[in-house]
Amino acid sequence: MIKRHFFLVAAAALLGLMVVAVVLRMAFADDQKAGGPGGGRGGPGGRGQTVAEAVATPREFSDQIRVLGVARGRRSVNITSSTSELITRVMFTDGQRVAAGTPLVQLQAREEDADIAEARARVARAQTMYERYKALGDRGFASPMMIEQYETELETAQASLAAAQARSGDRTIRAPFAGVLGLSTVTPGTLVNPGAVITTLDDIDVVRVDFPIPERYLGVLRTGTPISATIDAYGDEAFTGRIALVDTRINEQTRSVTARAEIPNPGGRIRPGMAVRVAVQQGLRNGVAVPEAAVQYEGDGAFVYRIAAGDGGSTAQRVEVETGAVEGGFVEIVSGLNAGDRVVGSGLNRIQPGAPVRVAGRGGQGAGQGAARGAAR
Repeated sequence: MIKRHFFLVAAAALLGLMVVAVVLRMAFADDQKAGGPGGGRGGPGGRGQTVAEAVATPREFSDQIRVLGVARGRRSVNITSSTSELITRVMFTDGQRVAAGTPLVQLQAREEDADIAEARARVARAQTMYERYKALGDRGFASPMMIEQYETELETAQASLAAAQARSGDRTIRAPFAGVLGLSTVTPGTLVNPGAVITTLDDIDVVRVDFPIPERYLGVLRTGTPISATIDAYGDEAFTGRIALVDTRINEQTRSVTARAEIPNPGGRIRPGMAVRVAVQQGLRNGVAVPEAAVQYEGDGAFVYRIAAGDGGSTAQRVEVETGAVEGGFVEIVSGLNAGDRVVGSGLNRIQPGAPVRVAGRGGQGAGQGAARGAAR
């Protein structure tokens, strides 16, 4: 029994010694790695966190006025009836492109057809009487007054026929201009009332976008000024157009003026009612720029980490900057940086001000600078 306890104690002691040896070995290896030549933070191969480098470079930015507008067809109308009547014939299909004057719907016109038949009979009778008395007048058997009376009756009958035909024509509803028809639910036998929408018609070969512009920009708005537009449905795809008209009045409440832009719309991709983000170009300017990932925003301010070289290696210096336009993935730096300054290009949230850094892809302190800058650009 004593032997058994002895062996258990010996085994536990041996296991403890093995654990202590492993811990000491790991600690010794870490010390060697930290203090050995070329290794860790203190070696000549570089120290601190590895970062990507970006270079502040001159870049062209455009001054833009950005506003939101709504797309409208160049011409748009709701097709309605001016009277209450049954539809006897539908002569279009949903989504059909039609020319001006194309018949769309035929309304019941029995009374109008009867009026036309009656008017034609009156014209025929008046024509016969006029020709008879004119022939008698040519032979001296009828007075000029009688001839004039029957001529007047003929003209009156012809006017009545034209009026009856016009009333019958009102029973055929036609497209007022060329365009594309919308959806419809009417069928033969549908009773339509005045103002009820039969279908819609839009001319969308060119779309119009009306948008408000603050009055302080009135001096830069001109007819023909180019604009660019984006639509949420098509992502970042840009549509180009021009300002066709600027309203003559300023809104007294909003102190803005309405401008109208026209955008070519081949294929009808822009639909009336779509929200359109319009950018009006004011001009171009050059400014110092860095990638968006190199700028960190904090409250109302912004900062970057400039890579500064020193005797002990490179450090990250926090620099407050004033930003301007954001365009094409780059941020305009109005103040705080000069062209050629090196900044940390990404991972700013892992860096402390004044911390040592090592630029990725650079051997030591100077090698590979051109490659790193090219990659940042």
